[in-house]
Amino acid sequence: MSEISESAVREVLDTVIDPATGRSVTALGMVGGIATRGGHVAVTLDVDPSRGTALEPLRQACEQAVRAMPGVLSATAVMTSERAAPAPPPAPGGGGQARGHSHAPGSKTTGGGGRIEVPGVKHIIAVASGKGGVGKSTTAVNLALGLAANGVSTGLLDADIYGPSMPRMLDVKEKPESIDGKQLKPIERYGIKTMSIGYIVAEDTPMIWRGPMVSSALEQMLRDVQWGDLDVLVVDMPPGTGDAQLTLAQRVALAGAVIVSTPQDIALVDARKGLNMFRKVAVPVLGIVENMSYFLCPKCGERSEIFGHGGAREEADKLGVPFLGEVPLHLDIRTTSDSGHPIVVAQPQSAHAQVYKNIAGRVWKQLTANQRGPRAAPRIVVQ
Repeated sequence: MSEISESAVREVLDTVIDPATGRSVTALGMVGGIATRGGHVAVTLDVDPSRGTALEPLRQACEQAVRAMPGVLSATAVMTSERAAPAPPPAPGGGGQARGHSHAPGSKTTGGGGRIEVPGVKHIIAVASGKGGVGKSTTAVNLALGLAANGVSTGLLDADIYGPSMPRMLDVKEKPESIDGKQLKPIERYGIKTMSIGYIVAEDTPMIWRGPMVSSALEQMLRDVQWGDLDVLVVDMPPGTGDAQLTLAQRVALAGAVIVSTPQDIALVDARKGLNMFRKVAVPVLGIVENMSYFLCPKCGERSEIFGHGGAREEADKLGVPFLGEVPLHLDIRTTSDSGHPIVVAQPQSAHAQVYKNIAGRVWKQLTANQRGPRAAPRIVVQ
C-alpha cells in the first residue's frame, strides 16, 4: 500500500465547507497539521474556542471526508484552540454577514469543555509523577499487569504524548485497526487492552505539539477507542502538572491517582506538587510508590540505598496518604521492560513481580472499598 500524502489529504479537506462562512477549512487556515502513517491519518484543526461546541459537526465532516479516501484505514480529527481565531470573513454573496450557526447540545468535543465519557469502564486511575526519570511508565505497565494477574479486567492508556513508552515496553509493532471507521480497537497484550499515540506515530518522530493539541489527543484516545467493559483503565500520564494532567482531572471522573517517586529529596519535592494538584481538583490520591527504592546487586544480592531510602514512605505519612510499596532498582526490571516483556509477565513468580502485584492489590482494595457513584468532574476556581 502506498503512503497517503499530506497534499492528497489537504485536497480532500478543501472540499469540507464551514457553513458559518461558506469557505473550506483549508481556505480558513483551520488545518493546523496532518500526519499519515500506514493508512492512518490524523488532522488537527485550529479553531476559535468560542465556537468549540458548534464546530463539532465540522470536525466530524473532516473525519468522514478523509476516511472516504482510498487506502485510509482510520481518520482522526482533533480541534485545538491555542488562540482566538479572527472574525470569520463574510460568506460569498452574504452582504458582509456571516451565517448563523447552531450549538449541538451534549456533543463531546475539546472546545466545548464537556465531560469525557468512557462507557463500560468502571474505574479510571492516573499514574503520575512530578518529574521525569523516576520510572513512572515502568510502574504503570507493571501495575496494569499486576491488576490483570489479580483477576481484574484492565486497560492501559499511554497518555505520555511526548514520550510514549508502551510500544517498546509491550513489544507492539502493529497498528490499531478500526471496524467502523470511527473508533480504534485497542491492541491487546498479556491480557490487557492498550492504546498509545506511539502505535500510530513512528518511534523516532518528535511530537512537536502545544498543550491544547496534547489535550485533544488525550481526549480522543479515551473517547474514540473501543475499550469495552473494564474494571480499571490505567492511564500513564506525562510527567509534571500541565495541560494533559488538568484535562484528565477536570474532564474525566477519575477514581484516583497513584504518585510515583524515588526516595531522594529533589524527586519528593516534585512528587508533592503532583499530589497537591490532584488534591486541588478533588481527585483521590490512592497512594505513593517509592521506585528505585534500593539497589540489589544481581550477582551478590547486596543491597545499596543509592538514592536514599524511605523518603516516599515518610512523605506519605506526612501527607496522610497510603504508602503502596517499595520497588527496587534491579537489572531484571529494566531488561524485561526494554525487551517488551515486563517483569510481571516475564518472571511472574519473582519477588519483584510480587511487589507489583501487591501494589496492584492495594490499589484495587481502595477502589472497591467504598463503591460510590461516578465522581463529578470538578471545576478549578482561580482566586
